[in-house]
Amino acid sequence: MFIKQLYTGCLSEAAYYIESEGEAAIIDPLRDIDGYLRLAKERNTTIKYIFETHFHADFVSGHLDLAKATGAPIVYGPRTETNFPIHKAEDGEVFHVGSSTIEVLHTPGHTLESSCYLVRSADGKEEALFTGDTLFVGDVGRPDLSSGNLSREELASLLYDSLRSKILPLPDDVIIYPAHGPGSSCGKNLGPNTHSTLKEEKETNYALREQTREEFVKAVTDGLDAPPSYFSINARINKEGYESLDGVLESGLQQLDLSAFKELIGQSDVILLDTRRSDVFVNGFVPGAISIGLDGRFAEWAGSLLPFDKSIVLVTSPGEEKESVVRLARVGFDKVKGYLAGGYATWQAAGEPIDMIIDIEADELAMDIPFDENLVVLDVRRETEFADGHVKDAINLPLQELVDPGNMSILEEQFNIYVHCGGGYRSIIAASLLKRQGIHNLRNVAGGWGKIKDQKGIETIKEKSVLN
Repeated sequence: MFIKQLYTGCLSEAAYYIESEGEAAIIDPLRDIDGYLRLAKERNTTIKYIFETHFHADFVSGHLDLAKATGAPIVYGPRTETNFPIHKAEDGEVFHVGSSTIEVLHTPGHTLESSCYLVRSADGKEEALFTGDTLFVGDVGRPDLSSGNLSREELASLLYDSLRSKILPLPDDVIIYPAHGPGSSCGKNLGPNTHSTLKEEKETNYALREQTREEFVKAVTDGLDAPPSYFSINARINKEGYESLDGVLESGLQQLDLSAFKELIGQSDVILLDTRRSDVFVNGFVPGAISIGLDGRFAEWAGSLLPFDKSIVLVTSPGEEKESVVRLARVGFDKVKGYLAGGYATWQAAGEPIDMIIDIEADELAMDIPFDENLVVLDVRRETEFADGHVKDAINLPLQELVDPGNMSILEEQFNIYVHCGGGYRSIIAASLLKRQGIHNLRNVAGGWGKIKDQKGIETIKEKSVLN
């Protein structure tokens, strides 16, 4: 038996390739399926099944395109209803892949249809459990994303039963392969690794310790941040179906000359997105562009900040056009209308107006604070990050809240705004959104809180009441 984890960092997502004696199964594929097809071809195997652990909320699955390319059936667990053909497996149903078997364990809790897949070797030994979003390393799936008519407490109660009846009785040496790793918003605080063993999880995972149902429900539901706004959209797309990625690429990879580009970005229903690195964007960009660089958690922030009902036109670094379109498609953006041929250099060479973001170091902020009565520090980190330490008198406006221009109204015209996040990526996105709304009197603090917290001359505090 051969098992390969195919991990995508910007989504903290793990798909899996399982192979035995010339047959293979794919679990939770991403929308861009070329990697799975290439791996099967390289290993001279046939993809026999496509298994989905649940309706994913944080990305668009590749199940439809992969089924079309291979003829393999799409398998979901019980209580699944879709707008396309699937094999709806029964709890305990067994599938054969070569000499190995894959058993469906229905584990409702994260969602109603959530299922895990238990792989046994030819001799019947339980080798690995593919847990989807039911069980992570150090955490479990949040019960507030796709509940039907159930409350998150009711779903958490179902998850309590699923873990104890289906997963905890398995042998300690079973390898746990979850659908996500650290950074994912599908749980509260995932551990640093992307796989584990059941023994390790029993010893370290708060959700698997001995506790009552009431204690478990409270532990799982307390402290949940609001899920990213695009989660419900992606879950619906995965349930209802979507356009083939080939069609999305055909539209999105159209080269636009300067004239066509200018005509498109002048339309009210078009968003201009710049996917170059954030440290490149600051030095010059097309006015009105939103910066979401491919160098960070691109897909997650695109899904959280960009409207799904508008078209997108791209400015990219040369050679990164396809990657930009694919990463957008992974979270459901199908309306990319092309990219500026030659990128930002074309715009600049034509003598068109440009905009910039001024970067400063933390020591310059320290020098400016005592002498500028209109200076405002804008911290765009999450509320929990802000509570754990921030510049005294700073305004906390988490990046995801900037999607509503009305939230910027607290920033008065006379303010000299110094924007920062944790390390610099999010603050550049924030600065581009602010500039798009006509707020130009701002500076970006390079290195963000990572530099500010150690800078002499800047008073910082913690919100103990929030943390406790």
